[in-house]
Formats: sequence, C-alpha cells, structure tokens
Amino acid sequence: MPSPPASASAYPWRARGRVIGGSAVLAVIAYAYVLRIAVRDANPFDFFGYFTNQTNALTAAVLIVIGLLATRGRRLPSALTVAWGVGVACLIVVAVVYNGLVPGTGSAPPWVSAVLHAVFPALVVVDFATAPDRPVLPWNRLWWVLPYPLLWVAVVLLRGATDGWVPYGFMLPERGLASLVLHVVGILLLLLVAATGVWALSRVRWAGRTRTRHPS
Repeated sequence: MPSPPASASAYPWRARGRVIGGSAVLAVIAYAYVLRIAVRDANPFDFFGYFTNQTNALTAAVLIVIGLLATRGRRLPSALTVAWGVGVACLIVVAVVYNGLVPGTGSAPPWVSAVLHAVFPALVVVDFATAPDRPVLPWNRLWWVLPYPLLWVAVVLLRGATDGWVPYGFMLPERGLASLVLHVVGILLLLLVAATGVWALSRVRWAGRTRTRHPS
C-alpha cells in the first residue's frame, strides 16, 4: 500500500535539490570510474565491489526517484521510503567506518573520497532529519536494513574464495576467520544501531512537519 501523497510537492526546492544532489554524486562516481579506466583498472566488478561506491550510487538513485516523484506530487511507495531509511543508515556506517577507522585510504582523489565518505552522507542525514515529507518508518521493517549488506558480504566472500579479490584489508583470508567474523559482525551491529537511530529520528516532530505513516 503506498504512502499518502508526498508533501515535498509543497517544497519544490527540496525535491529538486535531491535530484540535483543525487545526480551530482552519480557523476562523481562516474568520474572516479573513468580515472580507473585511464590506468587500465576498469573492472566494474572491482570498482563497484566497494561498499562505499555501491551505497552512494544506490542512495543517490533513491533520492533522485523520491525527488522526481515529489515534484510531480506522486505518492511514494512504502518500499521506496524504507529504502530511503536504509540508505541513510548505510551511509552513516560508510562515514563512521572510513573516517573513524581507515581515513586516507583508497586510490580516489581526495576530493572524491571526501564527497563519498563525508559530504554526501552528511547531506543525506541532514535532509532526512529535516524533511517535511519524512515518513514514520515502521519498526517491523527495521530488518530491511540487513539484506543488502549481507548480500554484499556474501558476494565479496565468494569472490575472495574464487578469484582472490576483496575490497578491504580486514576481509583478506590471511587475517584469519576470527578476524573476519569479528569485523563483519561489528559492522552489522553498527549498521543496526545506525538504522535504529534513523527509524527513531523518523518519529521526531518538527514544527510544521507533515507526518507520513506507513501501514504496519
């Protein structure tokens, strides 16, 4: 069942901002990929195997769709608004893990890394926190935050066992099974904490904000 009409149609600047911001992030990711092509390291399965690149691209796409629907006064499907919350939670994890644990790593230009690991995650959180069309996310859909990262982990582990490629050092086989399990479980717990915060934030009332509820 879709949610009520998007109240963002009353705030066209915000809806357009999502479309522009999401498109800009996709352009940054495309630019970073072109740089990999230039140095003959253009395997898309490697480039988009990074959780950062995937999550930024997927969340940008979700924001573009939300913005386009809002500018047309269209209803937001409940699955799309839950995907919005999942994207916010995943980008919080991207920002925390990168800036807190492995700052300065990677081969992308510093400004590209800053956009994907700090600027876009921060803007997405601020947008969600202040959005007049922010949905009240049902607690029984909190588990939706898990399938995407679990699928990502499964694919990465499969690749590591077959062609030996892994995106992050903590997933290297030589680090041992205990280290891998500890890191993966820790990141998944961090993701659940972030998602719980996002779901709770969706219930915060701001003056003048229209509350959009999902069916439970």
